[in-house]
Amino acid sequence: MEDTTGSNPQSLGFTEKLKSWLSWSWTYVCFIWFGMVLIMIYVLWSPLKLQETLTSASVFLNTLTPKFYVALTGTSSLISGLILIFEWWYFRKYGTSFIEQVSVSHLRPLLGGVESSSTTGLFSSVNGEAEPRPSVSECKVWRNPLNLFRGAEYNRYTWVTGKEPLTYYDMNLSAQDHQTFFTGDTQQLRPEDAVMQKAWRERNPQARIRAAYQAIEMNNECAAAYVLLAEEEATTITEAERLFKKALSIAGKDINLLVYIKRRLAMCARKLGRIKEAVKMMRDLMKEFPLLGMLNIHENLLEALLELQAYADVQAVLAKYDDISLPKSATICYTSALLKARAVSDKFSPEAASRRGLSTAEMNAVEAIHRAVEFNPHVPKYLLEMKSLILPPEHILKRGDSEAVAYAFFHLQHWKRAEGALNLLHCTWEGTFRIIPYPLEKGHLFYPYPGCTETADRELLPSFHEVSVYPKKELPFFILFTAGLCSFTAILAMLTHQFPELMGVFAKAGLPLQRLKDAKSRPQRTSSVLPFVMGKT
Repeated sequence: MEDTTGSNPQSLGFTEKLKSWLSWSWTYVCFIWFGMVLIMIYVLWSPLKLQETLTSASVFLNTLTPKFYVALTGTSSLISGLILIFEWWYFRKYGTSFIEQVSVSHLRPLLGGVESSSTTGLFSSVNGEAEPRPSVSECKVWRNPLNLFRGAEYNRYTWVTGKEPLTYYDMNLSAQDHQTFFTGDTQQLRPEDAVMQKAWRERNPQARIRAAYQAIEMNNECAAAYVLLAEEEATTITEAERLFKKALSIAGKDINLLVYIKRRLAMCARKLGRIKEAVKMMRDLMKEFPLLGMLNIHENLLEALLELQAYADVQAVLAKYDDISLPKSATICYTSALLKARAVSDKFSPEAASRRGLSTAEMNAVEAIHRAVEFNPHVPKYLLEMKSLILPPEHILKRGDSEAVAYAFFHLQHWKRAEGALNLLHCTWEGTFRIIPYPLEKGHLFYPYPGCTETADRELLPSFHEVSVYPKKELPFFILFTAGLCSFTAILAMLTHQFPELMGVFAKAGLPLQRLKDAKSRPQRTSSVLPFVMGKT
């Protein structure tokens, strides 16, 4: 073991030296290649009769009509326009340039280039050395604590609009979650559990439902099968609640099943208007299973308490979970900002505040808004209805657009209920970006904003939704280049069509072969004068 571990650093060091040598040598190889090309041209100038070839090419170009130049420039404009359209579509869909991605992914490694500096985005540098951050990975996908019911809510949206609100990636993550929650130890699977394990993996909803009924036929007390039917077959919340109660009565002592079913029953009570009952069920669940904090049941509790307008209870929950040692979320940060904004928003006026300055309470509210916006800068556009909302996904990415959609979908009504809160948010949220002008490099209250959120959000959110990107990306160089090339060649084509003689003169004057021919003709004219000059002497 010692020998192998001791040899690894040596092999890694040799690999790094080889890569650096290749990268260093490529620069000189290019110069050597260019010099060899020049030498070959010089050596083969006479054998290949390159001078005669250039002369014949010059004669050929002189015989070209203006129609040729119109066709040439028009074709160039068309091709560059098609490239521009494709690049623009690819950038809008994937957030990057296709040409740039191909060059970075395939050509750069061949030229000995180093990997992109993604390490600096995920690790903080101390004394010039990269070390891991103490927090969890910023691009980890979390289950949405408030996710909707597929049969009663998501499917209803599909029936009305014909659009699929969930992506395959999102549903695949849910299938993995359900397998983990409900199948338990794979060494002791019962026959009905094996059927359900396969059911969660089925892509077709009807196949999943048929598998659930098959499991019930094998064992009428298969709680996981009733959970699947409640999630996917029930078309109303009332029917889903009935199936969840049936599953709860036969769940036994399986902790994962109990927690999941009780939480969904509490959410059914919340959706059916029995909010106090839902709050009690959530509190009991948190007391009964205090170690399951990673399920974020407190976010369900916060939303229900806000609906009851029990702001003192909301503050008590925040005091417990808005701790520096605990992972944050948009629900925690924006609910804290809402409570502080609510205390001053009803009397807040931008004009009065600019004249007299901000009071202590107003300053606290503004700082809370700045803190929330720094954590997730996508939320204000949904709360201020600058972007349209969609149904939230079943999984979210913290600090990403998916989390912003999920938060605003359930909490927009609470911000509207607090008089003046949205007005205060509208007046102050953009000031956050002046505090952190380079969010990918340095944060203010949190770590720098992760650069991987856009890619994950595009996987989690449906294609008809325009993903919010932060910080706003500039147009790639190749889009600007192809746009300029397309415009330039189109103008040339139009001018050549309108003024063929004039553009022909410019084209011939600009050709290097034409200038070469003119230069060759000058010595012949001077040599014809020499006999006359010599005769006079």
